Amino acid sequence: MEISLAGKTALITGGGRGIGKRIAEVIGQAGAKVVICDLDEKVGAEVVKEFEQNNISAEFYKVNVSSFDDVNDTVSKILDKNKVIDILINNAGITRDQLLLKMTESDWDAVISVNLKGTFNFTKALYKPMMRQKSGRMINIASVIGLMGNAGQANYAASKAGIIGFTKSVARELGQRGVTVNAIAPGFIQTAMTDVLSDEIKSKLLEQIPLKELGTTDDIANAVLFLASDMARYITGHVLNVSGGMVM
Repeated sequence: MEISLAGKTALITGGGRGIGKRIAEVIGQAGAKVVICDLDEKVGAEVVKEFEQNNISAEFYKVNVSSFDDVNDTVSKILDKNKVIDILINNAGITRDQLLLKMTESDWDAVISVNLKGTFNFTKALYKPMMRQKSGRMINIASVIGLMGNAGQANYAASKAGIIGFTKSVARELGQRGVTVNAIAPGFIQTAMTDVLSDEIKSKLLEQIPLKELGTTDDIANAVLFLASDMARYITGHVLNVSGGMVM
């Protein structure tokens, strides 16, 4: 069955590149209008132009996801123009990998601020609007690292584990208002970042994955598409593990 999101408006944070861009594209191809929020204005403008050339309705807003005030101001502008946001996808995230022994306070604060606080900021900004309209889909991009931990990623793991707990809590709050809140936990996904890894490192990664291949951005985007659709109407507070069996 082909999933249609015609008539819906979806907001995607960190939608300028990588997984976020592909999520926005797949959601747009399903008929939704996509609102891309990213810090890189040049990249955002290029993505909107590309999408519109492919008959995807799109607009871009520059925003610092870690700023409570900036997010609220931006969401107000988006709602003034679009009236309703049906789907929120909290995808924006960064890494500052380092063993805890060498991790600085700024390494910790930056990752928590973008990954976890950014998710809080956008969820908080759209909490009342979705509650009032008595419908909505919130989808948070976590990580298998938030489920299993990883040496050198204490800050990243903490932020993603926080997103998982946050997702479950907000799902309990908004369920009676017809709003579902779910998370997706990607495993190792093939992106520009993994393309530069050596064959030796890639081989070690594949040893951890039962399916013996890296995931693709399509794997994550398709999972988002499902959770954003009416097919997932009775799913909330769930963490969908998309990792090729890396975590079971």
